[in-house]
Amino acid sequence: MRVVVTLLGLFVARSTCTPSTRHSSNSSLEWHQGTASTLPLLNAETRSSPCAGNTADNRRQWCEYDIHTDYTSTTPDTGAVREFWFELAQADLAPDGRTRWTLAINGSIPGPTIVVDWGDTVILHLRNSLPSSVSNATSMHFHGLRQLNTNPMDGVVSITQCPIAPGQMMTYRWRATQYGTTWYHSHIGLQTWEGVFGGIIINGPASTNYDEDKGVILLNDWDARTVDELWDIAQRTGPPTLDNALINGTNIFGDDGPGRRFQMSFAPGRSYRLRLGNAACDTHFKFSIDHHALTVIAADLVPIEPYITNVLDIAIGQRYDVIVHADHASLASAFWLRATPQLSCSKNLNADNIRGIVRYDTTHSLPNSTAHASTDSCTDEDPAHLIPVISHPLDLTGDNDPFYNETLPATLTPTTHSIYRWQLHGTSLQLNWTQPTLRQLHNPHTQFHTTAGLLSVPRADTWVLIIIETSVPIPHPVHLHGHDFLLVAQGAGPYAPSPGQGPLHHAAGALPKRDTALLPASGHLVLAFRTDNPGAWLLHCHVGWHLEQGFAVQVVEREDEIRDFFSGRWAREGALLEQNCVDWEVSGMRQGWDNGSGV
Repeated sequence: MRVVVTLLGLFVARSTCTPSTRHSSNSSLEWHQGTASTLPLLNAETRSSPCAGNTADNRRQWCEYDIHTDYTSTTPDTGAVREFWFELAQADLAPDGRTRWTLAINGSIPGPTIVVDWGDTVILHLRNSLPSSVSNATSMHFHGLRQLNTNPMDGVVSITQCPIAPGQMMTYRWRATQYGTTWYHSHIGLQTWEGVFGGIIINGPASTNYDEDKGVILLNDWDARTVDELWDIAQRTGPPTLDNALINGTNIFGDDGPGRRFQMSFAPGRSYRLRLGNAACDTHFKFSIDHHALTVIAADLVPIEPYITNVLDIAIGQRYDVIVHADHASLASAFWLRATPQLSCSKNLNADNIRGIVRYDTTHSLPNSTAHASTDSCTDEDPAHLIPVISHPLDLTGDNDPFYNETLPATLTPTTHSIYRWQLHGTSLQLNWTQPTLRQLHNPHTQFHTTAGLLSVPRADTWVLIIIETSVPIPHPVHLHGHDFLLVAQGAGPYAPSPGQGPLHHAAGALPKRDTALLPASGHLVLAFRTDNPGAWLLHCHVGWHLEQGFAVQVVEREDEIRDFFSGRWAREGALLEQNCVDWEVSGMRQGWDNGSGV
């Protein structure tokens, strides 16, 4: 493999100031638990009062803004502050009918959905209420959010903060400069996949019309054993076979086993927005609804020109917003909704049974519908379909030539203890919980450990190209923090563009843009982003096992400005970071190197 770089038990939402009259911001939310004893039809939390002009007949409008407003440079001034209180605690839950020990936010898996409007400010208080006997620290990362000029709020232990020890609380504050669908999750070890994740909806315009927003539908793999129990298998012999998966926190186990299927109701003739996300540890899903087509309108947090498909590939960490037209009530009263694990890149004992039900009436009969034809494969959606509504051409000519040109080898190798580790940038990432990167830059300190995996990009507003190649027949969903990137190239084999067709000669066109893309098995992935967001940003594989095995680097962007920020606009964040680390140091928990990547 080669990489080339060219250079609290309570859910509360309350408004703490009066929102702008030009931008509707109803602060009421509904929260449906996905693992309660009585399950709702859908874990859907959406606002009842959208922004002025945003109606079923004109979803492209959003107050005085619309789908063509460039969200990278324009953010509505709503004046609204949305405040949330999250509590991490251990819980015995039975998402597929089998009770097991879990970690959960506010008592449910997934946790409550964060629902805000484009331009709102979010304040989230996270309390770690785990007993000291559990020895689990925590953090919270808001996946896909740019965190524009708010890098200390990115929630990555060992990079932007120290862990939050049991009994401690941390407050995150960020601005919703994008809109669409994403998710939050813990960013310490494998904790996410014990149940510490949930959806995020940022209301805004859409590229096509629909009648009703059905909210977030998160897909994740599951097992009777915890991921901590499975970790030793994963690092010694490869990813273990998992025994189930969940749709919004629920499923059955076995054909006639315990649990309950996810259910969703349709009314004939109406159209519905579904916000799909893959929150799995090791599973690539294909999503479909029998006899229904999916109109795809967003990839990650990027609105795209609508296209239609029957089966949607969703790699780990990715999100897609789709519109479904309820136009098949004449065929049947119920249809299977399928989230099918792809066995060509992971193993699941219940792969044919990860199904929910779409109902056109209130009967309880099981569907008898047939799945759309598809091939088991672990690939991204065709990049030719992912045309952004707002394009940002890759201009690498003249003064915009990239600044960096360095070849970085990467391998998968066993250690002396027969434990496998991924290596990227010449090392397997391993960071120290007590000395996160931002703390070292704040102090300041520049002598980073050799396993820090640093890529330094000091110059402002220049393009960085990352070319990743692998000869290993394993796909990797690659996620970049702090940026959406342009997807320059993606395909089989080494990256070998024809003369005049490489990234330096790429035609100025509408390249796909997103924050998570699949490095194909035995293939290549070429990404490009501009250095417009100072901070320390993680670039990593989102397979849980691979990240913990060190498949990551951190991009330190505009380092001198980071130091300046801590004496200016980040003065408060610097004080909070130092207090967070002091609290961690006095907690009595493990202070040294983690048995893994440290993130």
